[in-house]
Amino acid sequence: MNFDYSDRCQQLQARLLAFMDEHVYPNEKAFQEEVDRNGTERGNRWIPTELVERLKPLAQAQGLWNLFLPQSTRAPEGLSNLDYAPLCEIMGKVWWAPEVFNCSAPDTGNMETLERYASEDIKQAWLEPLLRGEIRSAFAMTEPDVASSDATNIATRIERQGDEYVINGHKWWISGAGDPRCKIFIVMGKTDPDAPRHAQQSMIVVPADTPGITIKRPLPVFGYDDAPHGHCEILFENVRVPAANLLLGEGRGFEIAQGRLGPGRIHHCMRAIGVAERALELMCRRLESRVAFGRKISEQGVWRERIAESRIRIDTARLLTLKTASLMDTVGNKHAKAEIAMIKVLAPNVTQQVLDWAIQAYGAAGVSNDFPLANQWAGNRTLRLADGPDEVHRNAIAKLELARYV
Repeated sequence: MNFDYSDRCQQLQARLLAFMDEHVYPNEKAFQEEVDRNGTERGNRWIPTELVERLKPLAQAQGLWNLFLPQSTRAPEGLSNLDYAPLCEIMGKVWWAPEVFNCSAPDTGNMETLERYASEDIKQAWLEPLLRGEIRSAFAMTEPDVASSDATNIATRIERQGDEYVINGHKWWISGAGDPRCKIFIVMGKTDPDAPRHAQQSMIVVPADTPGITIKRPLPVFGYDDAPHGHCEILFENVRVPAANLLLGEGRGFEIAQGRLGPGRIHHCMRAIGVAERALELMCRRLESRVAFGRKISEQGVWRERIAESRIRIDTARLLTLKTASLMDTVGNKHAKAEIAMIKVLAPNVTQQVLDWAIQAYGAAGVSNDFPLANQWAGNRTLRLADGPDEVHRNAIAKLELARYV
């Protein structure tokens, strides 16, 4: 396979690296300080930061905007999956950076869903402002009362009543729902409990200000609230929306989920590889700068082994991710499902191990908030659950492998 990046991709890489060096890395602490200051001085950590809002027009002016969405007339700047991979990796090195370029989850997955499956009216009402970065969105699938790793278990009801659908259900870990800019939810629920197993679910667009929606609480991840983005628990109680808000038709929710989660999963992996690269860089710099027992820590055999193993694992994960991106571009997401599952297992696990070694290299400082490693560790650990846990993906990989010998 040829993994050469296009000339445009290489130009964008250079531009993005310069942008990160000038505007993002120097502001990592300033971002968190602003969030904390909003909490203490304004009594609300869920206020969008002025820092990110100030950087967005600069990114747009440099053509670093909506790069994630391929083959869309609404986002002609969008790249192929293969060309997007190195750029997504660079953005992933700082957790809040993707938003600066309008390339952050869950908006990217929601925009791709709306582009593929929504009516023209829905696209004009919601996709256009999302592409302009004027609003944000959330994807409401996971539920506390069922094993949501099996999407057919989702129990939220979406019932037709005349020209409306009525939604009742309990969702949680809904990323971005606490952001005041979140204006729409894409909700997955059950329209026909008696239909065949994979035809019971549907997806519907729900404006966030619709009566009956209650955000119960934000849910911290290992103590991090990820404000102003966050992850929330939500109740939908007799929420009424027009029937035209249903995507694609009744019983098509599982199909849409599979179409949405493929790109979402590979984007997570691309960003995770960026996190691993950042962790390895920080680890090497720390080991080179510290002396223990009369010599640099970097000269000790155990650390040489860990550095080498980190490089091997990161490059392995990257190559499989690029192969997957290439397949998605050439033969489609369905035919790349095995590779998508494999990278979704491999990349987060590789990144978790590299992060763990980097934290060990920093000693007590590694688990503090003085460096990004602890925050990255907490965020990356969720990827072994988000968009399907490791066990589900491994099972899918094994079934596809066994099928070759039947």
